[in-house]
Amino acid sequence: MEPATYAVDPQPTGPPWRPWKEVGADAAARQGVFAPVYSVSFGARNRIVIAPGDSRSMTLIPDKCEGYCQGVDGRAGPNLACVGCGRAVATRMDDCGTWQTVWLEPDAVVRHPSGLSAGPIPGWDDLACAEHRVPPVEFDGSWSRRWEAALGVSLTHVVAVTEHRPVSLPAGPVAEVLGDAVGRYLPAGPGARSVGLAGPGIHLPRPRPDILLVPRHPLTGAPWRPPGDEEAVVPLDSGVWAYLAHPGETSPMPATGALPEGVLRDDYPLPPRPWRPLTPHHHAFEDTLVRLPAVRTPRLRRCRDAYRQAVSPASAGWPDEQLIVSE
Repeated sequence: MEPATYAVDPQPTGPPWRPWKEVGADAAARQGVFAPVYSVSFGARNRIVIAPGDSRSMTLIPDKCEGYCQGVDGRAGPNLACVGCGRAVATRMDDCGTWQTVWLEPDAVVRHPSGLSAGPIPGWDDLACAEHRVPPVEFDGSWSRRWEAALGVSLTHVVAVTEHRPVSLPAGPVAEVLGDAVGRYLPAGPGARSVGLAGPGIHLPRPRPDILLVPRHPLTGAPWRPPGDEEAVVPLDSGVWAYLAHPGETSPMPATGALPEGVLRDDYPLPPRPWRPLTPHHHAFEDTLVRLPAVRTPRLRRCRDAYRQAVSPASAGWPDEQLIVSE
């Protein structure tokens, strides 16, 4: 989370966790999970996440600071207590492989106006601003974790909209950055559905592609839609979308003219280049997929089976025998 921002998760998150075999398909569906998983969260809905630096007047609860590596992962429930009353009010997470966050328990906190102006509500036009773009590569040459998560979520929706059928990407940044991931997660073959980039400030492709990659609103999370258009859209993180739609100058050094295709610039330091193709974050992909009711269809069930086999052969097929498949 950016400083001085927050988000609310409407889905149940965190402990207590109950095994799928104990919960069953119907109870899991009421929790928003539509395919077998190892365990289902029965934690609070509408938990509020903030940046750790924005937390105040809280202290760690020592006997609830379990973690896998050199941090805490919140497995035992809220691990931060109010310094005034001692009540458990939030969960700090900072273990390896997790974003550093503080999750506030909705029934333990009360909102009070700060008296400060919240600033103007961002509009769609703000996505064209250079500061809104999120580069795909970090300073150390690795892929952006935000891009990996955003790609996992959006690719799930592409798989659902197409029912795991082939797609064709538009030439340019979309194909260059996302092409390898789409090739890994979706089959090749004839009858591919076309994908195009659309949103504020760019012309809608003609003829209209079968699927439009559009930005989520940076505040509400609602996907952008062309006026009067009710066809398929796939939402994308607004910062990632802004980079694809308005990539701008990729080097910090000025240049004149154009280099021949395939020739790299000799600026120093050289622009960072990841050593592997961009890969969707597997938790973002599967966690999103199991929360889509469409995952119960036979085609998407086979897609998930194939994905789990590729990620972890030992987990493939378990506990899918309990999944009720229906069209």
